[in-house]
Amino acid sequence: MKKIFASTLVIAFVLALCLSARAQTIKVNPDGVNVNSQGSTVVFLTFGPVAADRVPAEGCWCGELIPAPGGIGLSCNPATIFGCLPTRNNLSQRSGVSGFGFTDIMSIPPSVARRAYQSALTGVDSRFFYVRRFLSTIGEPDVFVNVTCRMAGTGARTPFSLTDVRVSFGVDQPIVLVKAGAAVPSIKAEISYSGTGRLRGRWEVVLPGEEPPSQEDLLTAASLPVEERPKQRRYTQLSTFNVFLPPDGRYTLEGPDTARLPRKVNGEYLVLLRIEATDDKEADSNLAVVGAGPTVVHSGAVAGFPLPILRYFVGAGPDAQLSATPATMLAALLPEDQAILAPDQTVEFRWSESPRGTLYRLEIETVDGARSILSALFTGGVGFYRAPPWLKDQAPGSVLRWRVVAVDASRKVAEETSWRSLKFRQ
Repeated sequence: MKKIFASTLVIAFVLALCLSARAQTIKVNPDGVNVNSQGSTVVFLTFGPVAADRVPAEGCWCGELIPAPGGIGLSCNPATIFGCLPTRNNLSQRSGVSGFGFTDIMSIPPSVARRAYQSALTGVDSRFFYVRRFLSTIGEPDVFVNVTCRMAGTGARTPFSLTDVRVSFGVDQPIVLVKAGAAVPSIKAEISYSGTGRLRGRWEVVLPGEEPPSQEDLLTAASLPVEERPKQRRYTQLSTFNVFLPPDGRYTLEGPDTARLPRKVNGEYLVLLRIEATDDKEADSNLAVVGAGPTVVHSGAVAGFPLPILRYFVGAGPDAQLSATPATMLAALLPEDQAILAPDQTVEFRWSESPRGTLYRLEIETVDGARSILSALFTGGVGFYRAPPWLKDQAPGSVLRWRVVAVDASRKVAEETSWRSLKFRQ
């Protein structure tokens, strides 16, 4: 009986070692980085190999590591947690040639850097840690993998990353309405960054009717796994740029020559800022170290968010003079008031949003308000509705009116646009 019991213990111990060895094969590169002690830092990380039965969970920052209770590796001491990766900044995804890699964009918020800095002022170790947990779908122990964050200044020894980008017209308005053939205000991008490096990229424009960009298309190339970067959709190129950014933290990038912006066709145009990945030795990720590929991934100009879109609208009506819509104001954009549309013309309703609105309701009714034709509800961030073909059949030859109503978080009306009219030619 003792021999059987001893054999059982040996077998259990060997199995535990095998499970532990299998789990501990997950590595990360880079496993240590310099970060901005006074603000945000974004770093491209690659984990691997991550088995298909492993699911990534939360990533948190803390001041001290302890043996993971019930898991493999070192986890955060709960008493020293500074914060966790916000959902809006979670751009992680599977990657690598074999599919066993895992790309994680570590976006350190200023609040985490501030708490780490304040903790260091008390005399504790100035380093802090980022810990990513990987769950098992087959009942194995959780795996914890950590990255050491060494506090530094905002200078050249921190990764070159974009921490904020604001794109606008020179008149500081996010949206402009312009008459066909008229001039468009100048464009600029105000960029906040950490580290130092070369900013290289291009300005592009999306023409009316073209497939709009996805969120992956709006990311900087360095924010994507290396195999996904060539898949970003390309549009009409306006100009290119290639500038070196010193460790100042802020830079204003001038936009393309606005004389090159197309404006002959009525509709919505999207101006895109596209930023390429550049060499940055402070945050290069070696896929070979983690078993996710044979190459080093350059991640200069990585960002933990999609780049903003700049919109302008071209109209042909007599009242479509150059004008601007403030970002703090709900306004109807298209169709223009008193628009007369062809029977086979697709109707697209567009509006600018208000910071007070969480939901938006598009209302279309007869001009006297006696009959509702259509009512549709949208979440924030849409600002667009393509009407169904049957709209023109609801009141042939008659005038319709439409408006947009902004609803706040308490489901009360926050703002509403004035009524605009439209008519289909018979």
